[in-house]
Amino acid sequence: MGKIDLTIHKEALAHNIQKAKENNIIIPTIAQMQNPETIPEKIQVKLKDVGLWDVNPLNLFRITWKNEAKESGGLFQAVPNYVEIPSSLSGVPCRIIAMAGKWFPTGCHKVGASFGCLAPRLVTGQFDATYHKAVWPSTGNYCRGGAFNSKLLACDSVAILPAEMSKERFDWLKSIAGEVIATPGCESNVKEIFDKTWELKADPQYMIFNQFEEMGNPLWHYNVTGCALADLYEAVKRPGDNFAGACFTSGSAGTMSAGDLLKERYPHLKLAVGEALQCPTILENGFGGHRIEGIGDKHIPWIHNVKNTDMVIDIDDEDSQRLLRLFNDPAGHDYLRAVGVDEDTIANLSLLGISGIANVLCCVKLAKYYELTEHDVVATVLTDSAAMYGSRIQELAEQYGPYDGTAAAVDHALHLLGLRTDSMAELNYQDRKRVHNLKYYTWVEQQGRTAQELNDLWYGTVWDDVHRQADQLDELINAFNEESGVLKNL
Repeated sequence: MGKIDLTIHKEALAHNIQKAKENNIIIPTIAQMQNPETIPEKIQVKLKDVGLWDVNPLNLFRITWKNEAKESGGLFQAVPNYVEIPSSLSGVPCRIIAMAGKWFPTGCHKVGASFGCLAPRLVTGQFDATYHKAVWPSTGNYCRGGAFNSKLLACDSVAILPAEMSKERFDWLKSIAGEVIATPGCESNVKEIFDKTWELKADPQYMIFNQFEEMGNPLWHYNVTGCALADLYEAVKRPGDNFAGACFTSGSAGTMSAGDLLKERYPHLKLAVGEALQCPTILENGFGGHRIEGIGDKHIPWIHNVKNTDMVIDIDDEDSQRLLRLFNDPAGHDYLRAVGVDEDTIANLSLLGISGIANVLCCVKLAKYYELTEHDVVATVLTDSAAMYGSRIQELAEQYGPYDGTAAAVDHALHLLGLRTDSMAELNYQDRKRVHNLKYYTWVEQQGRTAQELNDLWYGTVWDDVHRQADQLDELINAFNEESGVLKNL
């Protein structure tokens, strides 16, 4: 299987269109997510009365990096929301820019990735909203996004995630998903999630949207996240700046497709994939558990275009945990002020969730490795925010006791300024092929893919083909909306 299947199933498509009429559903296009100023004016007017997390189909039009930073009534802006990590905080001279995922519905950009997976099957009728249940296997945020989109699109959903994920995720999912299934283990226990999906597949009502293999995931990130990062760089670059690198922790590897677009536009850019040091699958075929919520390991995602990845960077999960506390405790803020971190940066540190912190740490290590200067820019994304991890911050307080300036200074020095260029590696052709070949054991031996499909990912044109299906998908979305008549009658 290469490109996304866009074959029309007429009977089920008619069911979906009728359900859209009944529930006042209008589906946004990829082009509107790239450029939300093109969203029809009458939709924008109605959004002024809709909260960011409201279960309202209009919130589908907030699946964009360019939302205004408002909890309710926000519209759109030309430049994505972002945080720039100053040298006083990072310890490296280059500029680090990070787009913030907090201002998506559900507080995380995974609502976009899950849309990219569900939309093609909905507007073709391959998924029948009157019959199927959408199953969202996830290490956390993806199933939240999938359940939310399912609710907005009047579809039944099942969320699957590891039992050791944060309490906030489970509490919210109970109010949105039709069913929530907790599988054994933590962030790294992806196989247990896959095993549960195989059980559910026995019932034809369940349709699995596996973020690790669904090509709608990279299609969305390439066309939406990639373009947003390029727009951000062009908006903030200074004379003489060079777009030197982009870093994304693996997770499903969907975000790595944003790097595919960036490498096309900025050919000298280095693209790095991050993973947890406690589970060094890419670096050394390793395994283990870790606490960087938002990324899963012990396998190579089917949708990771490894051939385009220049470097692997491993991040110690203790670094991300300690910095979560530094960035969100008043004593940590006082320390950071004292060492020269500006107030705007301090105010924005809550935009960094655990995986976002890990992404920034990858940027710091890449900057040190390549000896980047003040003329270089490295970009990443902040998948979610600290709002998702209040219970984790409380656990750290209970584990380590009261926080003060001395503890903050140690955390900054040890877990950020003191980062070294160990546990990382540049990937040559043979290195990349080795990592790519690891897909065989998960996807061919366990998940029903073929060796020919695996080879097509390496030797064929699959990635370019998928990235460029956005226009075809948009045509189907526009036809769906035209047939439903909801937009026309709004």
